Amino acid sequence: MRTTKQQARFAGFLYFLLALTAPFGLLYVPGKLMVAGNATVTADNLRVSESLLRWGIASELIHQVIAVFVVLALYQLFESVSRSLAVQIVIFGALLSVPIMFVNVLNDLAALMVVNGAEFLSAFTKPQLDALAYLFLRLHGRGVIIASIFWGLWLFPFGIAVIRSRFIPRILGYLLLMAGAAYVVDAFVILIVPQFREVVSPIAKALQIAEVPIIFWLLIWGARTPVPAEPSA
Repeated sequence: MRTTKQQARFAGFLYFLLALTAPFGLLYVPGKLMVAGNATVTADNLRVSESLLRWGIASELIHQVIAVFVVLALYQLFESVSRSLAVQIVIFGALLSVPIMFVNVLNDLAALMVVNGAEFLSAFTKPQLDALAYLFLRLHGRGVIIASIFWGLWLFPFGIAVIRSRFIPRILGYLLLMAGAAYVVDAFVILIVPQFREVVSPIAKALQIAEVPIIFWLLIWGARTPVPAEPSA
């Protein structure tokens, strides 16, 4: 059975793997393929770099599987702190967000199917196929934003558990709460009031970086020896 310090480092290692694998599929691939407002160029990029999107799909599937093990490791770490918070970490961090991301991959696969020119799509002209491929890639992007709501919500029980734990610095818990709020606000603005996106999103994305310190703390230091609670008067 792992000690608290060992369990924290194990969770940190998985969390670090998640942070390494996620950006490729979520940021790099869309940035290389998508040209905002131009379906033709986007579809042509996809035809030329089909393998890039497939690797992006692999990245998304892999990092979502890792995410499941991350929240399970955190559940074991914080169960003794608060079983209720540990359960919420699992629900928001895996049970809700991971299925959304797995289903969302279908949009990328649909885009690939469209640009591959399957025989049953011969009734569509090239501009129509380009528009469909662009639409599916845009839908995939919106699916990621919907999933990011839960990427924010899971940081709230996570942050509160850190604050209560006494074996991880409280400041890291407050940073998690800040990052969680940034994810939720950014998703709300993009989906509900997009006219404010240019103002809110840059600030929200900067605040999301507040999630990073906990990864390195868990990976490097794990957990410190809990400070005994002071006896009540």
